[in-house]
Amino acid sequence: MKKYERVLLKLSGEALAGKQGFGINPEVVDSIAAQIKSVYEEGIEIALVVGGGNIWRGLAGSNKGMDRTTADYMGMLATVMNSLALQDALEQMGVDTRVQTAIEMRQVAEPYIRRKAIRHLEKGRVVIFAAGTGNPYFSTDTTAALRAAEIEADVILMAKKNTDGIYDSDPNHNPAAKKFDRLEYLEVIQRGLAVMDTTATSLCMDNKIPLRVFNIDEPGNIVRVALGAEIGTIVGEDK
Repeated sequence: MKKYERVLLKLSGEALAGKQGFGINPEVVDSIAAQIKSVYEEGIEIALVVGGGNIWRGLAGSNKGMDRTTADYMGMLATVMNSLALQDALEQMGVDTRVQTAIEMRQVAEPYIRRKAIRHLEKGRVVIFAAGTGNPYFSTDTTAALRAAEIEADVILMAKKNTDGIYDSDPNHNPAAKKFDRLEYLEVIQRGLAVMDTTATSLCMDNKIPLRVFNIDEPGNIVRVALGAEIGTIVGEDK
């Protein structure tokens, strides 16, 4: 029994890099695509937002003297590259996929149009939202929250590497770190938990979109959480 009808999956760019830590690893992309296909085959409508940190981190570039706006636009272009890689992998597996970009580049992908995105989902296509919000100073976390609200997704599935949920401190450095099974949005903001930025968390709170944080390193976890498995940490969902 599926719990959700429509989900938005948020992937970090690093998730596509695998152990090499940078670039795009075709084997990892195929593995993620196969899990997305499993969700698709369960009859769940699925949209994706992918980061670009495996290719370029906008904020890191600006910290080295580059103009922040320029650095952020470069990061948006990195998300387009990742989205096209995922689209290619999915379509080779027979999954009809559309990439929509917030920055218009018609030779590469469709421009983002909310009604068209919803129509694609209703027709059983996977939709990948690329190029962030199209504006600097906004993260792909904020993009995920914004697009989830616009397409009326039931939940945001936030895939994380090297962690199986939200902790009160970094479990990689503190063996005594406490894992949370459930949190409210305000707790995430007040505790300063590095799950997503404050803007994104506030958007989720305002639109009552629950957030499920889980470990993508465990094979099959994407379809498990899409089906409603109690994995990782849930933020904001009613008990």
